[in-house]
Amino acid sequence: MPKLTPDELRLWHAWKKASDTVRARIGEQITAATGLSDPDFAILTRLEDLGSGTLRQSELAESMGWHRSRLSHQLTRMETRGLVTREGGGPLVHVSITDAGHDVIAAARPVHADAVRRVLAGHIPRAERERFVEVLEALAR
Repeated sequence: MPKLTPDELRLWHAWKKASDTVRARIGEQITAATGLSDPDFAILTRLEDLGSGTLRQSELAESMGWHRSRLSHQLTRMETRGLVTREGGGPLVHVSITDAGHDVIAAARPVHADAVRRVLAGHIPRAERERFVEVLEALAR
């Protein structure tokens, strides 16, 4: 199979740099303001948004596209810090956000919103946003 053309290679490098840079900058701002890592923020927001504070661990892993062992290790770190609890066993482990988790995610959400607006949305003209989202959603499928 032939190697990438210069245009394809430029596209690939631009995509990688943009996605890595945007995620890193937003994550850095959340961490600086709240101490939450990107995985912490992702888990806590999913627990609030998808499960009203509680989800089965398997559902949480699936929603994040993570392997169960990766999620389990992350949850252990978060339990140690008092952000989540786990109850049950086997396939019926339920993960719940704690009061401390709710407090820190409440502090992180405005930081996240501001960072997304400054680092991502502010660089995409309003007239082009819908098409941009359509392309991203197509890539995600």
